[in-house]
Amino acid sequence: MALYSEVVMDHFMHPRNVGVIENADGVGTVGNAKCGDIMKIYLKIENDTIVDVKFETFGCGSAIASSSMATEMIKGKPIEDALKLTNAAVAEALDGLPAHKMHCSVLAEEAIKSALKDYYDKNGIEYDHSIFPDCENCDHCHE
Repeated sequence: MALYSEVVMDHFMHPRNVGVIENADGVGTVGNAKCGDIMKIYLKIENDTIVDVKFETFGCGSAIASSSMATEMIKGKPIEDALKLTNAAVAEALDGLPAHKMHCSVLAEEAIKSALKDYYDKNGIEYDHSIFPDCENCDHCHE
């Protein structure tokens, strides 16, 4: 059995939504240069819907594939749906990730939530702080 699924390889070799959104409504960066995976997600939001999403990822193939898949899963969706996206859903959509690469799907979930938190903060929108990662103190960002 191959280490990576065909879906992972496709999103790694042909990533979707790569790039930067100038004047993004929300930007989230998570990761740690020591472990080699850093994800940055840019969101364009209109009427509580994610109308565009881009990413920049420095990391392994699983990190790139997770970023690509996660952006595909939230593009065109309401903010509420994006907030419900889990790392397990990203990994499942990729037809699985090796156990030692599951942290890549976690980073994708956290990057999206970090970008949404940035959007809320920029616009003075009240939110439940418990649904967002504590990137100031998380293991992924400060190992």
